[in-house]
Amino acid sequence: MSISDSPNLKDTGMQGFCDRLKQGSKKINIHLSDEQISLMAAHANELLLWNKKINLTAIVDPLAMAEKHFIDAIAVQSFLYREDMNPEGMNKGKRIMDMGTGGGFPSIPIKILSPAIHFCLVDASRKKVTFLKHVIRTLKLENINAIHSRVEDLALDDAYTKGFDAVISRGFASLEKFVGLALPLLKPGGMIYALKGKKAEEEITPVLKSRFEIRIDHYQLPFEKSDRYMIQLKI
Repeated sequence: MSISDSPNLKDTGMQGFCDRLKQGSKKINIHLSDEQISLMAAHANELLLWNKKINLTAIVDPLAMAEKHFIDAIAVQSFLYREDMNPEGMNKGKRIMDMGTGGGFPSIPIKILSPAIHFCLVDASRKKVTFLKHVIRTLKLENINAIHSRVEDLALDDAYTKGFDAVISRGFASLEKFVGLALPLLKPGGMIYALKGKKAEEEITPVLKSRFEIRIDHYQLPFEKSDRYMIQLKI
C-alpha cells in the first residue's frame, strides 16, 4: 500500500497527517518509507472513524494524532533490544506483550517499523479489541494479535505465563503496579518497557531500584517539545 493508493486520503484529512508524520519522524532521525506512512495513516483513519462510536482516544486532530500517538510510539523503537540490533533490523522472533494497548499504541506503529517482532496486544475493553482486530486485518499485519482479557487472568493461563521476551505499556498504570503485572508473563531475562511523561523518575521506587537493572531513555516530541521517557527494567 502506498500513500497514493490510500482511498480518499485528502478527503479524510490524512494528507496533513502524512506530512506531519514524515516531517516529525525526520526530526527524530527515523526514516519512514511511503508504505509505512500509508499504513500508519490507515490506522489513524480507522481510529478517527471508530472513535465516533467508541471512546478510543481524546486526540482527534490528525496533526496532533501524528505526533502524540504515532511519532511518540516509533520514537522508542530505537531503545528496544539495542543489544540485538543488526544491519537487517530487529532480530526475528522477539515476542512482546503490549499491556493496556487501547487504540494499539505503541505496538502497531512499532510493528509497522519492525515487522520481525511478534506482538500480543491486550486490553480489558472488548470494543477496543474488536477495533484492534479490524485494524490488524485492514493493514494485513502478520504475527500480531489482540486479546480481550484482564492481565491478571493471563498471568494464570499457561499459554501466556512466562511466554514473553518483553512487556511494554504506555501510561497503563503506575510503574510499580505495571511491573507486578508484567513479571509473571516474562521469560527469564525478560525486559519491561514503560513509556512515561515528565515525572517518570519519581515512579522509580527504592524497591524497584533494588530488584532491577534500570535504564532511562529520554526523547522529545518534535513539534510540541514535550519530554518523554522510556524506563527499561531488566530482570
